Amino acid sequence: MWDIETTKQFNIFKEHTDNVRSVKYGSNELINIILSGSDDRTVRLCDIRSGQQIQVFNGHTMQVFAVEYPPFIIKNSIGNSNVICSGSSDNTIRFWDIRSNKNQLYMIKGYDKEDYGIICLKCIVLKKKEKTKNATYDLNLCYGSWKGPIRIWG
Repeated sequence: MWDIETTKQFNIFKEHTDNVRSVKYGSNELINIILSGSDDRTVRLCDIRSGQQIQVFNGHTMQVFAVEYPPFIIKNSIGNSNVICSGSSDNTIRFWDIRSNKNQLYMIKGYDKEDYGIICLKCIVLKKKEKTKNATYDLNLCYGSWKGPIRIWG
């Protein structure tokens, strides 16, 4: 990490053992947290202030090309959980609970015949065609794949 005003490096994270493909800075209660994905097939959370790794998420079988902080909280049997997601060349998008012992919450599998790996992810808000349950907008996940298609999940 670099201080852009002084142009000096103030932190370095060496936890990944291979190329880092994606880095995101946290927001809301995850402020000062860096989320990263790597060719070492892991997703990692690191604290900017302490310079320490907080958690590592294993499960992908190939490189992790994309990481994202979805702007929602999932309510489960344990309570509320903050969520991160990751996309990999193993053609999966995995959702992780960062509060309950690194558990994987969900997995979306890409289309094997067309995608050949998830390269980028973005959470987007789309206006609904019809208002339901007093909601006008839906949160959706958009991803890009190795072979070119862009897909939106809602």
